[in-house]
Amino acid sequence: MPLDWIKATDDPDAPEYIEIAFDGEGPEDPVYLRTNTEPDNIVTTNRRKWDAFVLGVKAGEFDHFVGL
Repeated sequence: MPLDWIKATDDPDAPEYIEIAFDGEGPEDPVYLRTNTEPDNIVTTNRRKWDAFVLGVKAGEFDHFVGL
């Protein structure tokens, strides 16, 4: 079954953005990330690691990367 890619932006005119696709809901099920400009270059992680990353972003753990 093809993946359902979700744009990680609300801006319909954004020239570049990240897309995310989930393949299942279990903690070890895959999560795929890519940019719209290089759709064949896909990074894969799992749901457990993705959820930890999102919680870290919300907690400000990666704020020091902004503006690099």
